[in-house]
Amino acid sequence: MMLARKGTTGQRLAYSGIRPQIMDLQVENIAQMAVRAQSIPDVITLWYGEGDVETPEFIRAAAKASLDHGDTFYVPDMRGLPALTKVLSEYQSRLHGRAIPVARSTITPGGMQSVFMALQIVAEMGSNVVYIEPQWPNIRNAIHVIGAEPRPVFLREVNGSWSLDLEDLYRACDARTRAIMFSTPSNPLGWTASREELAALLEFSREAGIWIISDELYNRLYFHGEAAPSILQVADDEDRVMSVNGFSKAWAMTGWRIGWLTHPASVAKPLSAITQYMNSGTAAFVQAGAKVALEEGEAFAASTRDRCREGVDIAYRILGAANRIVLPTKPAGGMYVFFSVYGEQNSADVCQRFLEEARVGLAPGWLFGEASKAHMRMCVCREPAEIEEACKRIVALLAA
Repeated sequence: MMLARKGTTGQRLAYSGIRPQIMDLQVENIAQMAVRAQSIPDVITLWYGEGDVETPEFIRAAAKASLDHGDTFYVPDMRGLPALTKVLSEYQSRLHGRAIPVARSTITPGGMQSVFMALQIVAEMGSNVVYIEPQWPNIRNAIHVIGAEPRPVFLREVNGSWSLDLEDLYRACDARTRAIMFSTPSNPLGWTASREELAALLEFSREAGIWIISDELYNRLYFHGEAAPSILQVADDEDRVMSVNGFSKAWAMTGWRIGWLTHPASVAKPLSAITQYMNSGTAAFVQAGAKVALEEGEAFAASTRDRCREGVDIAYRILGAANRIVLPTKPAGGMYVFFSVYGEQNSADVCQRFLEEARVGLAPGWLFGEASKAHMRMCVCREPAEIEEACKRIVALLAA
């Protein structure tokens, strides 16, 4: 029997036939503000999570050489070029002070792809993933798209410092919990899990059989050492632990879309299968650039970290002198300053005012969770003079 076809009048949109998890997704209002900013002259845009320095020449040259060599075909090993995975193994082993063999890492087209792959192999419809807020919105939405329940646990602001109550985290887990997920250093806070907290989380994971997914994309932008504490420093090879990382931040490669996922060796085969059916691997010439970033990019990564730290110092010096601005303790890492304005509960309105009247673009806090609606995020991985000017504009507007 053929179904009757509706006429044009009153016909339902095809949109009504897509998955509810996709229907629920919202376009972040940074994009809407960016459109508005096009009609405003001299706007300092500090809402996106990337610096203003282009990828260094030696990385670009390696990718160009690969292209010129004709490396434009599929990479047979979809988990990564052997030359890159070998260097990555050496890099991680040195950085974390313990052997991280080649079999434990998979190259991905960006850190976001690593997030999805990690969630896909552990979460399912009807399960939940406990995650720490305030948090980069992509994590919450990735859990939602997979079909699992995103279950937030909130960091507490105690005496100006963000802190994690581990008991809160444990209580949020139940028989349907497949993973605990967090970023360290955090986006947007710069909160960084201590080695002791990571060890406690690992012990809980072992007892409960729950996976730990640690987003460590800002690992090298840590202000108190070469790298922030990592879950890889305390976990054994076959612990239920995965670490998301990438080249975007420390090596100024946001547009390249290349990252990696570190995982137990026994998970390598299913991850290879997922890679085959999801994207068929990462471009060879992009991987060539990433390999050189690890081999020759230590000085550049350090300069990116120093640029972020200087940006934080400038923002705290200028914003901290304004009576109406509430600043937490300085972040331990990352590329952001996360603050609020005294008496203002809806940062979306404040950000709109900063954009239109001070000509400064910031990200409103509701993007990072309900608990941070009054806050706003400023990216400080920029030219110091630009950060200084943006902060002065904000202070002048609030004073007026």
